[in-house]
Amino acid sequence: MEKVRLDKWLWAARFFRTRSKAKEAIEGGKVHIDGARGKPSREIVVGETLTIRQGYDEKVVVVQALSDTRGGASDAALLYDETADSIQRREAAAAQRKLAGTLVRPEGRPSKRDRRRINEFRQKNPG
Repeated sequence: MEKVRLDKWLWAARFFRTRSKAKEAIEGGKVHIDGARGKPSREIVVGETLTIRQGYDEKVVVVQALSDTRGGASDAALLYDETADSIQRREAAAAQRKLAGTLVRPEGRPSKRDRRRINEFRQKNPG
């Protein structure tokens, strides 16, 4: 196997649960190939660098093998290598988010007064 569609590879490598989710991410600009925005039908080859944004995390991976079938997680891990810089940045960002999570958050359900305020705010600020 020399080439595989990008959406199939992302699905096979278990970055996304379905090919349609992979396609949405690619079309939404969350996947870049060697710095350029990708297309779902673009064929990738071994050695290309992919930048994949998922939620808060951004992973930079190098394609090591190709597959168009989805296997187990251990098989999927063999399809790519994440760069050391990418791992370090993700861990630093996760630590920052964890520290920021110490902010005071309301506990429990909103009271009747709170719900009225929320509804009033939503009516004044649609969208």
